[in-house]
Amino acid sequence: MLDAKLSAQLQAYLQNLKTEVQLHIALDTSAHPKKSDEISELAKEIAQLSDLVKVLPQQDKHVRVPSMQVVSAVNNTKITFAGVPLGHEFTSLVLALLHSGGHPLKITQEQIEFIKGLEGEFEFETFVSLSCQTCPGVVQALNMMAALNPNIRHTMIDGSLFQDEVTERNIMAVPSVYLNGEVFSQGGVSIDQVLKKIDPSSGKKQAEQLKQKAPFEMLIIGGGPAGAAAAIYTARKGLRTGIVADKFGGQVAETVGIENFISVKATEGPKLVSGLEEHVKDYPVDIMADNKAVKLTRVASELGNVIKVELANGATLSSQAVILATGARWREMNVPGEKEYRGKGVAYCPHCDGPLFKGKRVAVIGGGNSGIEAAIDLANIVEHVTVLEFDSKLRADKVLQDKANSMKNIEIILNAQTTEVVGDKERVTGLNYTDRTDASSKHIELSGIFVQIGLVPNSEWLKGDIDMNQRGEIVVNNKGETSIPGVFAAGDVTTSPYKQIIIAMGDGANAALGAFDYLIRQSVPVKQEKAA
Repeated sequence: MLDAKLSAQLQAYLQNLKTEVQLHIALDTSAHPKKSDEISELAKEIAQLSDLVKVLPQQDKHVRVPSMQVVSAVNNTKITFAGVPLGHEFTSLVLALLHSGGHPLKITQEQIEFIKGLEGEFEFETFVSLSCQTCPGVVQALNMMAALNPNIRHTMIDGSLFQDEVTERNIMAVPSVYLNGEVFSQGGVSIDQVLKKIDPSSGKKQAEQLKQKAPFEMLIIGGGPAGAAAAIYTARKGLRTGIVADKFGGQVAETVGIENFISVKATEGPKLVSGLEEHVKDYPVDIMADNKAVKLTRVASELGNVIKVELANGATLSSQAVILATGARWREMNVPGEKEYRGKGVAYCPHCDGPLFKGKRVAVIGGGNSGIEAAIDLANIVEHVTVLEFDSKLRADKVLQDKANSMKNIEIILNAQTTEVVGDKERVTGLNYTDRTDASSKHIELSGIFVQIGLVPNSEWLKGDIDMNQRGEIVVNNKGETSIPGVFAAGDVTTSPYKQIIIAMGDGANAALGAFDYLIRQSVPVKQEKAA
């Protein structure tokens, strides 16, 4: 199951185990012979790498089969993988082993104490696809909670293996999280977000802590490539730097293959995001994750002109300068039925949700590179893919068009304007579109719709307060300066013409240097005192 390189790496990791970890395996050689053999072989290979790992038969008759359960022999905590935890979930398995064996968790002491103090029974289940980029972050967050408190149990479920459950629960997007049998969340969630849903008072506590923050010299809004680069550059300049981010990594976390990041031949979004976060943490940067900015104001005070940033939880942060790096998100079709069936057949990540539509008919909206790449990817999984392109020609690279045209289960329709998503109130059953050549209305029966029509900047919260172009991009000059003195911007949220990871990083560094140049020319420095 594991090649020599991966085995050597895993053996090195397992040297960090402090206490015994047991792998309880449940096998079904009749219904799932191949997956059962893979789980059995994987468990044995792991056990051979450390004397502190033991393989035992599963005695609990209530667990899914086939599965592998990671059990702490000391604390009796249980983390279950229903399916073979390879692909993107292999890291989740490695961390589950380490955390169950006493290796420290990389979360705050406040979070650890809060999780340990939770009372009651918490049975979490997360449906994933092994090709999903977002899923591991959710699985790892819940696994850490399960490793800390025996009252919390978590099971990762490979949706492609347990199709009956996926159909029964009407799951059409991953990750889908259930708590005690009820829908808990869909999409990426952090530990902070999970804790806020379990105990809303934790959000209020966080807001109170943020209100006590001393003014920053540099505050960066956004934790993607531009924000991370800006933070590193300003911290290296010795500035008191903070990052406010809804989630660290932004859109990059949902990117599968990255092959144009100079000096790195190939990598994946989550791996790059992890590296960005670790690099930022090498510096004294105050990372305030799971927070969303909703208002920005420049005001005069005894400290001079400062920028006030109001957060969604009611807290307000102050800074001498601000860098806006909020990035962009998937553009929506804005047609009837899209929002109603989002997560019920309407999806935006083919790599994440594609496996849930195995053997079904789907559509891809958009004929650019991302749309045609999605169609090619999906064609290997689903029965049939229909690509709908508004224009009279595809905009994708010729090599992608040639590949798509060579695949028998891909149909491309040009001059097609999607007008409505159709469903049965539970899930998508089709879509309607207008043929722009003759204005006739057409209908397609299908089970899923993957929207791939570009990005929209995350700038709505700044509308009316800062200069933007017609697309909602923040207007910046060659130093990253915006129309507000002391406020800079970088990355995909700006008028920077090319939306690329490496360009966003350069923008972040450029804005950081521009902001530093601005600060050193100010006569009144920020006072290091508690905010009012």
